[in-house]
Amino acid sequence: MSLSKISAASVFASWIVAGTGVTSIVQAEQASMTFFVTSVGKGKGADLGGLEGADAHCAALAKTAGAKATNWRAYLSTTLPGGDAGVNARDRIGKGPWQNAKGAVVAKSVSDLHSPQNNINKQTALTEKGGTVSGRGDPVNMHDILTGSDPEGNFSTAGGDTTCGNWTKSGEGSAIVGHHDLQGLKDTRHMKSWNSSHGSRGCSQDNLKASGGAGLLYCFAAN
Repeated sequence: MSLSKISAASVFASWIVAGTGVTSIVQAEQASMTFFVTSVGKGKGADLGGLEGADAHCAALAKTAGAKATNWRAYLSTTLPGGDAGVNARDRIGKGPWQNAKGAVVAKSVSDLHSPQNNINKQTALTEKGGTVSGRGDPVNMHDILTGSDPEGNFSTAGGDTTCGNWTKSGEGSAIVGHHDLQGLKDTRHMKSWNSSHGSRGCSQDNLKASGGAGLLYCFAAN
């Protein structure tokens, strides 16, 4: 074999080894992932099959991505009629800390998550595959993430439908959403909120798309 062929073979082998190393690192990061934004919705708008269906959606995507955590919870609140206490998203997700599919910590605790100290933004609110979610200014805007929550992560007391019938409606109604990219029509606190920006125009897939969403969720591994 000529020297040039030996050199070429060595370079090719080095590429293979380097590529394998990168793949191993990525797989390790995804295995330890405890937070992500769903890469897809369930396809029925805000009808997620209730909290149970939403949790199952998070778990299925996490398993496919190779995450070791199994106790996945969708960051969603619910309400009850008659002014009774609902379920708070913040109470469903454990104590933290949580990290994304590339190993970046997005919050150290629940209180950290619901404070200016959280590290959720377009660069860190990644999907279970480690990809970014398109936001405001991109060809397709999907920054409306379903939460049904107030800024503190509690169920809303604003009145009216704020959870699309506790995540069972795909027609009329509304749900509170957050902006994972912290961007909005105005430079206001609500528009920059990751978990409580505004109400959706409706509960169908088309209505969610019309206001900049796709029925995506925040998923946390409860610990």
